[in-house]
Amino acid sequence: MTEHAIFDRIRQDIAAHDVVLYMKGTKKLPQCGFSSVVATVMERLGVDVHDINVLADPDIRQGIKEFSDWPTIPQLYIKGDFIGGCDIVREMYESGELEALLKEKGVPTHKAA
Repeated sequence: MTEHAIFDRIRQDIAAHDVVLYMKGTKKLPQCGFSSVVATVMERLGVDVHDINVLADPDIRQGIKEFSDWPTIPQLYIKGDFIGGCDIVREMYESGELEALLKEKGVPTHKAA
C-alpha cells in the first residue's frame, strides 16, 4: 500500500468516528501495557472508542507514526485531532483535562457512578 493510500485510510477512519485509538491489540484485548492504559481510561470515561489494531496491519502500524509524526503506539484521536500517547492521555485524565476536552468537542461520556 502506498503512503498516500495509507494516509487516506487513516483520514477516513478519524473522520468517520469521534474517537479513534490506534493501539496494539483491541480495547477488549490489549496487547501491550500502554495500549491497555489508554483503553482503560476511555472505558472509565464511558467513551465509545473505535479501536484499530496496528498489529493486524503493518502498513497502518508504520503509517500512523508518519501521519502523526509521533513515534509510538498507542495514539488517540478525538474529533480528528491527535491527542497523544499513553503518558499524555493518562496525565490529561488525571487532571480532568481529557474529560473537559471530550465535553468541549461534544463527545458523549457515560461515566459510571
